Order: sequence, then structure tokens, then C-alpha cells
Amino acid sequence: MFEAMTYEAILADMLKRVTTDVDKREGSILYDALAPCAYELAQTYFNLSSFLDLVSGDTAVGEYLDRVVADYGISRKQATKAVRKVVTTDDISLGTRWGLEGSVYQITAQLGENIYQAECEQTGELGNRYSGSLLSLDNIKGVTATLGDIITAGEEVETDNNLRARFYAQVQSPSTSGNADNYKKWALEVPGVGDAKVYPLWNGNGTVKVMVVDSNMSIDTGLEKPVADYIETVRPIGATVTVTSPGSKEISISAKITLDGTKLLQEVIESFYSTFADYLKNTIFSSYVVSYAKVGSLLLATEGISDYTDLFLNGDTSNVPIAETEMPMVGNLELVEVVSE
Repeated sequence: MFEAMTYEAILADMLKRVTTDVDKREGSILYDALAPCAYELAQTYFNLSSFLDLVSGDTAVGEYLDRVVADYGISRKQATKAVRKVVTTDDISLGTRWGLEGSVYQITAQLGENIYQAECEQTGELGNRYSGSLLSLDNIKGVTATLGDIITAGEEVETDNNLRARFYAQVQSPSTSGNADNYKKWALEVPGVGDAKVYPLWNGNGTVKVMVVDSNMSIDTGLEKPVADYIETVRPIGATVTVTSPGSKEISISAKITLDGTKLLQEVIESFYSTFADYLKNTIFSSYVVSYAKVGSLLLATEGISDYTDLFLNGDTSNVPIAETEMPMVGNLELVEVVSE
């Protein structure tokens, strides 16, 4: 907005306003008096331009974005702690602490005989990463413990992009009491939820189904209870709400590919796997078909691939339909290099 208000432009405009009978050359008394003022004004315009970016929803970042969305009743989701299953060889006390690869877990509940629930003391995704033998930090003798399944995944603090997306979703699709947008808004307010799909009247009058995925656009059944519990506190009276996770549908790919010599086969496979996984994530709750043509274009766009033949999706050469209650996931990936003679 103020790109034209540079030091040079401001100084030239100031000098232009001085009569011609006064010495305005560089090094003159007038020039030297006006130059610092022009510099400070240029700096002010620069700061003003930056200020406008910090108070607009599409460009604000960090704490400034927090303040923008707060005016609409939205707050950034804070980091959460992972909850894991721990299996031991003997009874242990609640509150004991166990460590693995820089993460620390505290036993919070007993789930069964020698099976416990533990909460990671560190917030974020660190508590999701590792599994295996735990080291007792309380010097417990004669008992070994193993860190097992994730009960509730830990989440990092919400990113600016995700917070901005929630902000625009609320502003551009205003929710009224009890409509579908309202239920989606409530689901997205729960830490860990990345997206949600609402099915009004799914089982008759007064029923609502909310389907959720985590912030990585993956299935996490551990989100169902916290989402359901939260919606119960804000839903209209009389509504019966069911919170579920989508089922998974694997998409397997096989194709013969010709390499251009710039990449090794394994590098190409890893690159395409990542690209294809991102494509599938972008279809969740928005498109219910995996496009055969799109997969072909992704192959050709993969660095190192010059051509392909014999492309099959789940053993066929056509689009793969996805049910509304399913989300596509990468299945078996078989890319075979064709060597030209």
C-alpha cells in the first residue's frame, strides 16, 4: 500500500516544494536538514505497511493472528499430551514415572492386570513417536515396562495456517444454533481435530452424526470421546449426537515407469508416495473418488519419472469410489522400472 513512499521519493517531494532560489543540492544546508526527516517518514510508512499485515486475518502471524481471531470468539488450540498404554511384568503404583528416548511418562490409571495408562509429561507429538522398553525413573526393581499403543495422540500447538482456516470457515460460513456449521465448528474447537464432517438427521429427527479426523488428516478413534463430551456441553437441547471416525479404504497402485536418469528408483518411489499421500489427504470429506487420471498426472509430475504404462488402481484402470464414511489411505505401492534396451 505504501510501496511508493520510499526515502528517495519522500525527499524528492519535499525538495520539490522548496522555491528555486534556495540551494537544494546534495550537501546543502536545506538538503541535509530534510534528509533525516525523509528517512524517518519512510521508516514510518514501512512500519505502517507491516502493521496492516499484522492486523489482517490473511497475513497476521503468531500472537497478532491470535488477537485477530479472538474478536470472533476463536482461540488457538494449545499443545496436548499423548496418552499411551503401558504393559508391565508386575503391579506398579500410580504416579510412577518412566522414560524413553527423552520423553517421560507418568502412570495415571490401571486398565487391567499389568496394563496401565500413562500420560507423557511433554506436550506435543514427542509422546507419539516411540514404543518399546521403558526405563524406570523411580528406580523400581524387578519390573519391566513396555510402552505400547497410543490411546490419545499428543498434538503440537495449532499452526497459523490451521487457525487461519478455522477463522475463515467461521466467518465465511456463519453458524447458527444447531445447524451443521455449528457442529463442525464445535468439533474443530477440540484439540487434535483437523477436520470434521456433519451428517444431520442421519438416524431420524433430532440426530446428528459428526465424523472427525486428527490434525494429520488421519484416523484417531481417541478423539471421539473428547469431541462428544465437548459437544454435549454446547449442543441444543434435545439433539442426539454421535461422534465417529471414518473407516479406511486402501488404494493400491501398480505401474511400470521409465526413469530419466536423474533419480534412483527408491528415491522416486519415496517421492511419489509422499505426493500421493498428500493428494489423498486433500480428498477427505470433500471428494469421494480417487481419480485415475490424477494419479497418472502425479506420476508424470514426480521428479525422475519420464513416462509410465500399465497403471492400475486397486487392480483396475478406472476411478476408485470412496464411501462417505471412508477415507482413502495409501496401500501397496508397486512401481517397476522399465529399462530401455
